[in-house]
Amino acid sequence: MEKRKILVVDDESRMRKLVRDFLVKQDYEVLEAGDGETALDFFFGQKEIALVILDVMMPKMDGWQVCREIRRYSKVPIIMLTAKSDEQDELQGFELGVDEYITKPFSPKILVARVEAILRRTSRVSSEDVIVAGGIELNKAAHQVTIDGKDVELSYKEFELLSYFMENQGIALSREKILNHVWNYDYFGDARTIDTHVKKLRSKLGDRGEIIRTVWGLGYKFDTQEQR
Repeated sequence: MEKRKILVVDDESRMRKLVRDFLVKQDYEVLEAGDGETALDFFFGQKEIALVILDVMMPKMDGWQVCREIRRYSKVPIIMLTAKSDEQDELQGFELGVDEYITKPFSPKILVARVEAILRRTSRVSSEDVIVAGGIELNKAAHQVTIDGKDVELSYKEFELLSYFMENQGIALSREKILNHVWNYDYFGDARTIDTHVKKLRSKLGDRGEIIRTVWGLGYKFDTQEQR
């Protein structure tokens, strides 16, 4: 079986080596880049990169710029690393389509666990795994969403969130449940993370965004019965 490729982008060589060594032990193939421009060269020059681990502060082109450029063309999962524990930075990352956000210093074992959790979810699909509701068609195998036959471009986390909503139609889901199922139990986030993603998801779904209804004081509900 071919090893899955992970692109590690950080201007600190010691940090890259630390992350690489832990990933290689888990049988991943690791590509390294020390700046944003090199990272994009690798990303668009290599085939089948499964995940990107991306530092924020880098020379030539920072992590935010790299993330924006990748998201123009790809839904590949992105884990952002930062030396700052700034809430606004974290929210900006999620707005750009970052899937996980880890503050330095961090445990390499935790980082690897996050990588494996994301990759398990992306591969845990079957060719028959298609959900249709309210004019929205979600194909897990193809990682594709269409509305009236037109593709809707979603980030990895937006796709996971919509999938969870559609699998639980008509059920009021608390923010805690959503965090546990979409972000995993070990994610140290809060309700604003979910609210930010729901707002972005609704916008991308256009008129169908109203199907995701706010349940005040609790969370959200995907309800086609109340669609107007």
